[in-house]
Amino acid sequence: MKAVVIRRFGDPDGLEVVDVPVPVPGPGQVQIATEAIGVGGVDAVIRRGALGAYGFREGHLLGSEVAGRVAAVGEGVDASWLGRRVWAFTGLSGGYAERAVAAVEDVLALPDDLSGADAVTLGGSGVVAHFALERARFGPGQTVLVRGAAGSIGITAVQLAARRGAGAVAVTTSSEKRGARLRDLGATHVLDRAGEGGPDTLAGFDVVIDAVAGPLLPRFLDKLNANGRFVVVGVVGGPPPADFGMRLMGAFRRSLSFATFSADTVPAADRQAVRASQFADATRGDLRTVVHAVLPLDRAALAHRQMDAGQVFGRVVLAP
Repeated sequence: MKAVVIRRFGDPDGLEVVDVPVPVPGPGQVQIATEAIGVGGVDAVIRRGALGAYGFREGHLLGSEVAGRVAAVGEGVDASWLGRRVWAFTGLSGGYAERAVAAVEDVLALPDDLSGADAVTLGGSGVVAHFALERARFGPGQTVLVRGAAGSIGITAVQLAARRGAGAVAVTTSSEKRGARLRDLGATHVLDRAGEGGPDTLAGFDVVIDAVAGPLLPRFLDKLNANGRFVVVGVVGGPPPADFGMRLMGAFRRSLSFATFSADTVPAADRQAVRASQFADATRGDLRTVVHAVLPLDRAALAHRQMDAGQVFGRVVLAP
């Protein structure tokens, strides 16, 4: 089968389409014939070689979420899964392929009216956005800044915050056009990537949800109100400065809180319950997904170039 691997860490030209054996589902696993593959920010971070300390090596098969039909089941898996359209989390590898395997507890049946592209746009990012707001103890009337709001996590976080009765939902983005699209999704204030805005910009925020991190992170810590909570959900902009914690210590009397968040720390049953609810909301139109483009699997390098250039609004999806 066709798959995309990292032949060389660094720029997207290091991605290569190769032929690999079809994966065989082990005990408790299913094999999925993929129809849609999500291209996420973590894929770009792995591709750049930034996570080598976590064991990623050249030859790694990228991809963490797919949608498609169950083609085979492993030992101990109910045969009723066969032929069902599903969304699945494949871990941090194995998704960029014509067939993928996943543990059955990380597989969720799809509503008939939800496309595979919409499923992989919402399936992973929606859960992160939901629980990040929970981690931040975000409540009605509070103000929130979503940094990196043009990505799929940010787009969902904007909508969820607005639905929860936010006092204001501010976003950072790169252009007025993107800002207008985010306002249509529920944003009330639009800032540039450095956090600057017009005369109506709020002085501070109760919560910051940050999918970017990078060298400007300390600047956004300064935008927290007293008792403010800052939650990092991604590092697409690279790691923050090593001494960023001194910014928190310098604001000691304002009682600021900083946290990282990974959905890996949420029990699988809780993730699946939220995911199923969000999929149902999406089919009703109560939660909107934004698919930037659907590209053939062999154009994965193009998808990564678009991400690196900041051209993606929403999520790029690959289709075998």
